[in-house]
Amino acid sequence: MRAVRLIALAAGLLGLLAVPGHAASGAPVVVGMRLSGVVDPFEAGYIKSGIAAAESEDAAAVLLTIDTPGGLDSSMRQITQAILNSDVPVICFVSPQGARAASAGTFIMYSCSVAAMAPGTNIGAAHPVGVSGAIEQSKVTNDAVAYIRSLAEARNRNADWAEQAVRDSVSVSADEALRLGVIDLISADESSLFRALNGRVVPVAHSRAVTLDIEGATIQSRSLGLGFAILHGLFTPDLAFLFFYLGLGLIVLEFIHPGILAGLLGALCLVGSFVAFGELPFQLIGVVLLVASAVFYLLELKHPGLGVWSVAGTIALVLGGLFLFNPSVPNARVSPWIIAVVAAFAMLFFGFALSALWRVRHLPRGGEVRNLVGQEGVVTTALTPRGVVQVASERWTAESTAGAVPEGVRVRVVGTEGLRLRVTPLDAIAEETSTVGGTREGETT
Repeated sequence: MRAVRLIALAAGLLGLLAVPGHAASGAPVVVGMRLSGVVDPFEAGYIKSGIAAAESEDAAAVLLTIDTPGGLDSSMRQITQAILNSDVPVICFVSPQGARAASAGTFIMYSCSVAAMAPGTNIGAAHPVGVSGAIEQSKVTNDAVAYIRSLAEARNRNADWAEQAVRDSVSVSADEALRLGVIDLISADESSLFRALNGRVVPVAHSRAVTLDIEGATIQSRSLGLGFAILHGLFTPDLAFLFFYLGLGLIVLEFIHPGILAGLLGALCLVGSFVAFGELPFQLIGVVLLVASAVFYLLELKHPGLGVWSVAGTIALVLGGLFLFNPSVPNARVSPWIIAVVAAFAMLFFGFALSALWRVRHLPRGGEVRNLVGQEGVVTTALTPRGVVQVASERWTAESTAGAVPEGVRVRVVGTEGLRLRVTPLDAIAEETSTVGGTREGETT
């Protein structure tokens, strides 16, 4: 996590180099940013750098559009501290319709100079969630309550409801939030929001207040950046699930067929998944079920096809995907379609591909194959002249030295070529022996 934070800090420093200037027309400038998805170190660095840029450019305000299910407590606190200490007013806007400011997003909303929501949005469900999916210990909850109450008092918002959001995971709509004094106003879009706020006195850092002059303002948008946007996008339940199971599969593949770098790639996938788990409310029971499913599939390797262990592995995989994340956290779940696709792929991968590699790995070495010379067997697939014979309770690819041999004929191994046997029908051997030891019918001595 220290490495992730250093990367996020680097992103913030780079962001300072891309500071937007005032609009050429002289209209007020509002720095626009978006907080979407999980609240993580990348988002924290991005928002901190954006606020710093707005201060250095003397922007009229910062517009932070929010749609988040929550995230890391440490990243949330970095964002709220940057907002509380900003000399430029920060307007938080939950938008578009259907968006939410859940969990850590509720804390961020409470810290803003202005808290606004679009119709059809919601806020709340700020209960701290632990790694196992269970509610954290009471001291952690009490700390979160104290923190959100301090934010409410600093911004003159409903502290009692904020405590309920943390203790009882309550969530309310935009209309109810306005009625309860959780937010300041409801606006359909940015233009109407700016018109409604123009001339309003709002709090900023150091217990000061400023008058907003933002009607007709030009929004200078700041993006997270392609590289960090990709890294930020990795912290989703679907990708965390995919990386975890892909990592398991690649490590098993390396065990079955060493030397193809599958183990290294699998380890990288597992590291990525565990980093994502650190950002998401994952449950240990889900991880245990996913590991159990891989074990069940491994037990099926010695039995080609799909048997009882494959069925058990598929069931454990599906249940593991469903219980991998805490369902009480909004949008923290793996898509059922992703689970279905991974389950189907796992059945094919473990049931057929790895089974074939397992059989190849356990084939006898060349010296052991040569020990079969002189042994007898039976043709199971007609030799034309190549086919399959069963010798010493194993099936082998074989080639006949006496032309085509039908199924069911007994043969003897007379030589080997790599892992392929050379065989001759016993009838042909008997005939040859008779010819050498006596005279053929119709011949004179």
